[in-house]
Amino acid sequence: MSEENKKQQLSQAFYSQTPDEVLKELDATADGLSAAEAKKRLSEYGENELEEGKKKSMVQKFFEQFKDLMILVLLVAAIISAPHEPVDSIIILLVVIINAVMGVVQESKAEAAIEALKDMSTPNANVVRDGHALSIKSTDLVPGDIVLLEAGDVVPADMRLIESSSLKIEEAALTGESVPVEKELVVLEGTEIGIGDRINMAYSNSNVTYGRGKGVVVNTGMNTEVGKIAGMLAAADETETPLKNNLNHLGKFLTAAILVIAVIMFLFGTLVNGTPWMDMLLTSVSLAVAAIPEGLPAIVTIILALGTQVLAKRNSIIRKLPAVETLGSTDIIASDKTGTLTLNQMTVEKLYTNDRQYPSSEHIPDNNMALKIMNYANDTKFSQEGELIGDPTETALVKFGQDQGFDVTEKVAAEPRVAELPFDSDRKLMSTIHQEADGRYLVAVKGAPDVLLDRCTQYQVFDEVKPMTNAEEQKILSNNKDMAKQALRVLGMAYKYVDAIPTNLETEIVENDLIFAGLVGMIDPERSEAADAVKVAKEAGIRPIMITGDHKDTAEAIAARLGIIKAGDDAAVLTGAELNQMSDDDFAQKVANYSVYARVSPEHKVRIVKAWQKEGKVVAMTGDGVNDAPALKQADIGVGMGITGTEVSKGASDMVLADDNFATIVVAVEEGRKVFSNIQKAVQYLLAANLGEVLTLFIATMLNWDTLLPIHLLWINLVTDTFPAIALGMEPAEKDLMSHKPRGRNSNLFSGGVFSSIIYQGILEAATVLFVYWSAIQWPVHATYEAIHSDALTMAFATLGLMQLFHAFNVKSVHQSLFKVGPFRNKSFNWAILLSFFLMMVIIVVPGLNDIFRVAHLDLYQWGIVVGSSFAIIPVVEIVKAFQRAMGKE
Repeated sequence: MSEENKKQQLSQAFYSQTPDEVLKELDATADGLSAAEAKKRLSEYGENELEEGKKKSMVQKFFEQFKDLMILVLLVAAIISAPHEPVDSIIILLVVIINAVMGVVQESKAEAAIEALKDMSTPNANVVRDGHALSIKSTDLVPGDIVLLEAGDVVPADMRLIESSSLKIEEAALTGESVPVEKELVVLEGTEIGIGDRINMAYSNSNVTYGRGKGVVVNTGMNTEVGKIAGMLAAADETETPLKNNLNHLGKFLTAAILVIAVIMFLFGTLVNGTPWMDMLLTSVSLAVAAIPEGLPAIVTIILALGTQVLAKRNSIIRKLPAVETLGSTDIIASDKTGTLTLNQMTVEKLYTNDRQYPSSEHIPDNNMALKIMNYANDTKFSQEGELIGDPTETALVKFGQDQGFDVTEKVAAEPRVAELPFDSDRKLMSTIHQEADGRYLVAVKGAPDVLLDRCTQYQVFDEVKPMTNAEEQKILSNNKDMAKQALRVLGMAYKYVDAIPTNLETEIVENDLIFAGLVGMIDPERSEAADAVKVAKEAGIRPIMITGDHKDTAEAIAARLGIIKAGDDAAVLTGAELNQMSDDDFAQKVANYSVYARVSPEHKVRIVKAWQKEGKVVAMTGDGVNDAPALKQADIGVGMGITGTEVSKGASDMVLADDNFATIVVAVEEGRKVFSNIQKAVQYLLAANLGEVLTLFIATMLNWDTLLPIHLLWINLVTDTFPAIALGMEPAEKDLMSHKPRGRNSNLFSGGVFSSIIYQGILEAATVLFVYWSAIQWPVHATYEAIHSDALTMAFATLGLMQLFHAFNVKSVHQSLFKVGPFRNKSFNWAILLSFFLMMVIIVVPGLNDIFRVAHLDLYQWGIVVGSSFAIIPVVEIVKAFQRAMGKE
């Protein structure tokens, strides 16, 4: 094969060529390649596997953690501080490094969890080489190889079929359609035929469910349809998460504020107060340290990591930390139908026999002929473990028989199959012939109801066989239509007895003069918990959207049963063909009209996600197939499936569901909302504290007071701030969390009253600290200036630290009373407060440590002022909250 032909493989429409033309094109024969030729082609084309993206090294992951703006400002502060305040500089660097290490650890843990989900075994492929059939690793396949297919096989590469015997292939991973495709060897006209309609092709990663076949490999590895989508993923842009945007905006805001205040302080100190410029520079650095919540990136990482642990226990594996919080802002959940909202297994729902419909839960006598025929005219096999192997429709019929107490193995052993007419798509029937104990033969026929009914001359009601009448025929057709309206896949069953096996096994002889026995209606049913999850999502203001490759009627019926749309509301359903007729602008205007999309392609899914994103909505997209992967990557949150999901779809996801369950997504949304709420609490706590520190330093500088040293601010930020802030991340969810509407893409960490709370609480903290410092100077315990100043400094430091610990109780809720929320519900929080209190006290009361931190011992009177002033923040904030709630009610 020429180099030019190899390059053209991706666009080659092999489905429009005859098998002989394809073999000639690939320089192959039906007897297969020689071993030497196969080896040569393997070196030319490479192994039959998808290229993995380059994995980041630990070093790359580590340095990526330093891209945050606040982290960079802290590093500059550490460098400036190093020559004059080495202890301060070391503490800053430690905080930054700990944050980076935690980010790397979580990213690596997520990758390890995904790797654990992967099936590491390499499947084998049955090929013909040198004229002999043998089994080889699928990775060794090359274009031109002849591959043998049978039920249960995974198609190992893209191939043009050259032989087919009742072959059916389930292509849900590529097309989203759950019903297997019947394959034919016809030559298709045109070069723009969709994958789902290429009935003479078999594609990599699809599953053979029925029959046998043979095909010639036309594309391998990245040249397959799966490979094309993998290539699309590599080129797709990453979406920014709301949390990342929030933190970026916060960083920019704080940096700008810090620079302005630091410059004002520097100029005022040097020009007005006459302070040496180096001393003022260090003071400005102290302000930067006070203003920047250096623990915030680490605390946010820890809160998100705690959220991932909770979600992991509830079957959600988070691949990217910010995804936890983004889930909480979700407006739209665009879910694939098959396997996520449904069970991905055909199930019998109704049986029409004896002139009435029976629900599947009702017992059917095992001598019922409809029950017997659906199990006899059936090619389902049993594995050694007792699992059913075969076409999903046929395994559903056998499973129904098992549930009804019909032992097909025992029955067929007593009445063995002696002949058969396999199913084909032209006559839409399948027949098996069984030898009876009395010497007669039972002909069991199953197939399309309308075709089958034309061949029936009688019908059975219980033990009575009656002549077929026009009225009875209309009754049967009416029941067939009723089932079809419910999106059930309907098959008819009929039979007859003959004295001998027909000499010619032809449809005109075998499948005529039949006795109608019944209709069976099957569907891939919705998950039992999915309807409740849809209801909870709607109550939370989240709009569930169904996107599927299935037919419109099936999609509409399942969506109605789940409560996504109202029954009969076909106006809310849009097909891929209808979507093709709309421009992007037209679709963007009408996207809110549709809740269900049927017969869609991968490109359609991306358009749907983008249209909602243009509306400013945060979109979560679920999917398990390769066809879902581009949309998973485009969505704000891509949710892959851990059980049925392909590796490509998992790799494109931000989160993987270990149980493939839609209900788990709603649980994850609730956890995401809790995580954001707790991050807000941490932000409120930290920024109110830091604002208090900044105002204290700024006003003290204006007054030419020497209140707090850089080491004091760092110790408070590292110890007194950090532990309670982390513990606030473990606060239980507030009871009405899922009754609120999504906060949306434009909300931020300051919304919901957080900003105003930060402002007044920061001012309150600064005022209290300055008051305590001033009172210590005004009413000293000691006589010398050094002792008085040392006492004032210590009291200001102790007041700031203790007041922040008391204030941590206030931020358990932005507006609710502390006593309604419960001050001691969170055990982790209680221990964090005690630990921070101990670390705060130990450097004041332990000799040696107080010298390092330049603080003095206080007497009981001084401690009384410190504790009383610190505690005062609780009743003051409670009064403000009560006033806010009263104003809100009015």
